[in-house]
Order: sequence, then C-alpha cells, then structure tokens
Amino acid sequence: KVARIIGAGILFGIIALIIHWIFAFVGMAYYLDPAYFPVWSKIMMPTAGPPPVSFFYYSLSFNIISGILFALVYTVIGSCVPGKRFMSRGLMYGFLVFLVGAIPGYLALYLLINLPPVLIALWAVEGLITYLVGGMVVAKLISTYLFLYGFC
Repeated sequence: KVARIIGAGILFGIIALIIHWIFAFVGMAYYLDPAYFPVWSKIMMPTAGPPPVSFFYYSLSFNIISGILFALVYTVIGSCVPGKRFMSRGLMYGFLVFLVGAIPGYLALYLLINLPPVLIALWAVEGLITYLVGGMVVAKLISTYLFLYGFC
C-alpha cells in the first residue's frame, strides 16, 4: 500500500510538471514581463532571466510531495467518492480537491498578490487539469485497496 502511494505520488509529480511546462509556455509573456520580476521568488528567478536548473528539481520534488499527499488522502476518503470505475471516481476526486483546495487559494492569490488576473486564471485551469488527470492516475493505482481501508 505504501509503495502504491509513493508510486502514485511520483507519477502525479511528473504529470504535474509536464502540465506546468505546457502552461508556462502559454503564459510565458507574463513570466518575462519585467513588471512582475519582483513578484517571483529567488528560487525561481535569482536574477532576471530563465529559472536555474535547481528550480526544476524543486518543482519536481514539491510536485511529488503534493502527489503523495494527494494519494494518501485518496486512500482515506476515496471509497466515499461517487463513481463506479476508477476513471469517474478519480475525476470526481480531482474535481472535489480542486474545488475545496485550489479555488480558495486562487481567490486569495488574486486579493493578495499583484499578478494579472489572466495569469491566475491560467494557473487555475492548469490546476484543474492537473487534479483531474492526477485523480484518475491515483484512483487507478490505489482503487483496489480502497474497500479494505476506506471509511465508507
């Protein structure tokens, strides 16, 4: 069970990184706009220009940690999520996590940080896709054990 959670987390992390690369390419104009350079962390942009290689490793590591947590929560509540097959159950789980976890974060980001609303909306779409695809992957890898350990 632990190996499946870690494996699902690693796969989630890789998927999230690939989806982010695609969306970073789409929103590149915002990342290259000097008006927003002060907003970016020193890890992402220690100097003006593209992020260093270390940023890639931080991103992948943080995505894997997030994926492990995502999979761990699924092992606890996944059997309560509606759906008969792993695909529908995973999509619903990803959507629910997005609703309660991501949407409030993006709303707060809009209130607190001086970023273009279009970039925040782009990140929200990226997050939704990541959670939906990640939900299906996690559900596929973990669903067989849910009814033994889940609460519902």
